[in-house]
Amino acid sequence: MKNRVVTLLLLAATLAGTLSCGGGRRKAAAGELSGDITLSGAFALYPLAVKWAEEFRKLHPAVNIDISAGGAGKGITDVLSGVVDLGMVSREVYAPEIDKGAVPFAVAKDAVVPILNVENPAIEQLLAKGLTREAATRLWIGGEDMTWGTLAASGERSAVHVYTRSDACGAAETFALWMGRKQEDLNGTGVFGDPGIAQAVQKDKLGVGYANLSYAYDETTRQPNPGLAVYPLDVDGDGRIGPDENFYATKDDVVAAIADDRYPSPPARNLFLVTNGTPAKPEVVAFLKFILTEGQKYNNPAGYIALADELLQAGLTLLGESAAQNPDSTATE
Repeated sequence: MKNRVVTLLLLAATLAGTLSCGGGRRKAAAGELSGDITLSGAFALYPLAVKWAEEFRKLHPAVNIDISAGGAGKGITDVLSGVVDLGMVSREVYAPEIDKGAVPFAVAKDAVVPILNVENPAIEQLLAKGLTREAATRLWIGGEDMTWGTLAASGERSAVHVYTRSDACGAAETFALWMGRKQEDLNGTGVFGDPGIAQAVQKDKLGVGYANLSYAYDETTRQPNPGLAVYPLDVDGDGRIGPDENFYATKDDVVAAIADDRYPSPPARNLFLVTNGTPAKPEVVAFLKFILTEGQKYNNPAGYIALADELLQAGLTLLGESAAQNPDSTATE
């Protein structure tokens, strides 16, 4: 496979999701929390951030919250340049970013999964055999021209069409880390955003890519999005998907596997909200406290995992809070 990164032009409105959870500006009552909170960054965290914002505004309707998705790289850039209050980041925050003032708050956990087109000519064999780390490395790192028959151990001669992310993002960084590499090492046809890479594979029966859970699965049916199949990981490398590796039928099954470490980390990873220095705006502090306590109960229903208490307490400590001060916290491992 040629070492190329070609950005596909897909529907811009789909790719750059933006939501205002303001519900219309109204004057705050005396003593009522008010103000504006802005977030940008990882597509992975966008759906859960929207849910948190909706629930927070039920408690504080005079707070306006604007959320936009554009990749983890954009989130870090925006927050460190003061464009937004909170950067949504779906990878570890790097030391140079922390040196520039980035303060990460771990808020949830999810995973990146490989995706296939359901009309792939070797789909049954591929789902039965799974994807090994070695095969993934040959595809995305080595850039080899491979056929689907090679991966499926069949006579299928169609070439594999490999897709990767063209934007700086946590999904690509995490997927590459599973193979011991970095995003810039990934080969394939470059596509912007999670929605874009999912659409590219949906339209190409010979395509393979990777996506965050919220874009691989339908939030209503909890099954893979139309046209997509999740390519299971052959974690033990034995050439088949055994009963303990077969948990991809629904999003809830994958979430359970991530929670009990049957799905490897990486590509499972923690998700972060990042501030520029310790936050001082009262509305931002209150929003973060909400997320780290009672907001955790919305993680699992939305297809994410609530974090362990020690990670949540670390974030609360940065805000000068303790879990004991927040009895409504429902965080679980």
